Amino acid sequence: MNNKFSDVFRVRMFTGISGRIHKDRQRAGGLGSVQQAVKYLNQDFQALKEECLQNGSMFQDPMFPAEPASLGFKELGPFTDKTQGVEWKRPTELTNDPQFIVGGATRTDICQGALGDCWLLAAIGSLTLNERLLHRVVPHGQSFAHQYAGIFHFQFWQFGEWVDVVIDDQLPVKNGELMFVHSAEGSEFWSALLEKAYAKLNGSYEALSGGSTTEGFEDFTGGVAEMYELKKAPRDLYRIISKALERGSLLGCSIDITSAFDMEAVTFKKLVKGHAYSVTGLREVDYRGRQERLIRIRNPWGQVEWTGAWSDNSSEWTGIDSAEKDEMLCKMEDGEFWMSFQEFLRQFSRLEICNLTPDALSQDSTSFWTTVTFDGTWRRGSTAGGCRNHPNTFWINPQYKISLLEEDDDPEDDEVACSFLVALMQKDRRRYRRQGQDMHTIGFAIYEIPDEYQGSASVHMKKDFFLRHSSCARSETFINLREVSARLRLPPGNYLIVPSTFEPSKEADFVLRYFYFNNFTNTIKYIHLVKLLSVQYFFLLRGISACTEVQDLKSDSDEQRLMGNVVQLTLLPVFVQGIFREFDLDKSGCMNSYEMRLALENGGFKLNNKLYQMLVARYADNEVIDFDNFTCCLVKLEAMFSTYRVAVPWLCLTMSG
Repeated sequence: MNNKFSDVFRVRMFTGISGRIHKDRQRAGGLGSVQQAVKYLNQDFQALKEECLQNGSMFQDPMFPAEPASLGFKELGPFTDKTQGVEWKRPTELTNDPQFIVGGATRTDICQGALGDCWLLAAIGSLTLNERLLHRVVPHGQSFAHQYAGIFHFQFWQFGEWVDVVIDDQLPVKNGELMFVHSAEGSEFWSALLEKAYAKLNGSYEALSGGSTTEGFEDFTGGVAEMYELKKAPRDLYRIISKALERGSLLGCSIDITSAFDMEAVTFKKLVKGHAYSVTGLREVDYRGRQERLIRIRNPWGQVEWTGAWSDNSSEWTGIDSAEKDEMLCKMEDGEFWMSFQEFLRQFSRLEICNLTPDALSQDSTSFWTTVTFDGTWRRGSTAGGCRNHPNTFWINPQYKISLLEEDDDPEDDEVACSFLVALMQKDRRRYRRQGQDMHTIGFAIYEIPDEYQGSASVHMKKDFFLRHSSCARSETFINLREVSARLRLPPGNYLIVPSTFEPSKEADFVLRYFYFNNFTNTIKYIHLVKLLSVQYFFLLRGISACTEVQDLKSDSDEQRLMGNVVQLTLLPVFVQGIFREFDLDKSGCMNSYEMRLALENGGFKLNNKLYQMLVARYADNEVIDFDNFTCCLVKLEAMFSTYRVAVPWLCLTMSG
């Protein structure tokens, strides 16, 4: 390697490493969280708005200008029939009294225009059912009256982090009407502006054409979606939907098409094939002496409704209490309709549920899920090996080690197994549509790690291993969706997840999310074991007299009693080093602040950003945490948790003292 090339290589390598460390540090400080969204394209909403107000000008977004390229690249490209005569106008130019939101956001605010993004609109419609979620995506305090400057902002979850997207309010208009999403009344503009922000995030309006409702669900919540094929629906699906609606989960449904000619074909009873609907309610009514289960569905077109039994004008409504009928049919011809639950199972093909937490359908007060996120890439010639059908290259795919430790706490199940969920999502594929690319076909396989590799912190199996071993679990199918997910159960142990495209040499970035179950009782036992073993190992490494932490702990009678019970020293190196190695993600022998945060969360410590920053300041040297300091941090945290019973203000005072 010549010197010039070597120097360039080293610069690029260290630039990449430093960039990753910088990003990890920002994440550890809370950047990308709901409370501190990333500024998309480095646009600061408040700063830009203040500048416009001071200058007395209307904001014009240079990053997503009111130009033909923002509309699209093919059917909505410049000089096409659909874009001829398009103007960009602000709501103040379209009506005398524009409103952002009137009387709260409702499903009638979302009527589809000349864009095939019914999947997105179905997701937005479901979002209006949960005010807390809605205002996470649509921040409070925006209007066309108070401090109006032609600038708005919205927040979306994108591949592991929340981003704040700024837009101007110039909207595409043709023949005097909004081209795309609009409200039924025509004077409310939050949904049209939300659609524009999402179009900006994906590169253009046309990039939103066609998709799965779950994609919108996840980008509005950061949740995880699951699908149910209704032809083989579980027996308790009604209960599942009821619990999901109670917990604010977002639900959508659709009817499969058998050919391209079926797309948006309307059936005899006015259901639209290949079209995304949102599920908005359930109801059990007393109908002629028996209980009838009904489900409420909405077409984002705002019209074209089911005309069968329990439709708006059907005779079935005469068989129930008139007051209940009036309550259930308070809106007519808005695209929303009722049908019997059994008819729903017959007519529709698929139900999609986005759980706000992965266990939203089975959560109780003594259980929760912990999330681990891996960012990865498939690159031609190095990490894009294709699926198992390509044995010569499959092994070069990225491989991620996971440990299943928490057994399911189900007294009615004799099987010893751990529940977990894996979700593989490819990044930014809509943005590549302009270059003629789209979603790859993706999936994953899971393999048990052989005994001889159990102690290894990092495992990457070679070709021979995959030729001799079968997967113990996998995604149900490889499919060209943005995300593939599966809820699985396996015996306790260590496993490898191998995400891949179906064919080799397909390049993309991806995020792999792994959710594992934590039983509260077992977690408490785990935390106390960490406490015991951390104290023991700490004494082994440093000695009692050498540690200032011990002086702190001596004032705590609980911790004194703990120290009096120090036993089984031989377990310490394996256990504590195992924790440290698992979350030393770059295997540097030290943790950065982001890795430390993951390790502490894995140990059951749910802390706010302020306390994390204090921990980093106290235990890190230039934001690098070695093993000794990590052990001290665990000891101190557990002592404080025991004393103050997870009272974060007290913890902050103690950590700063």
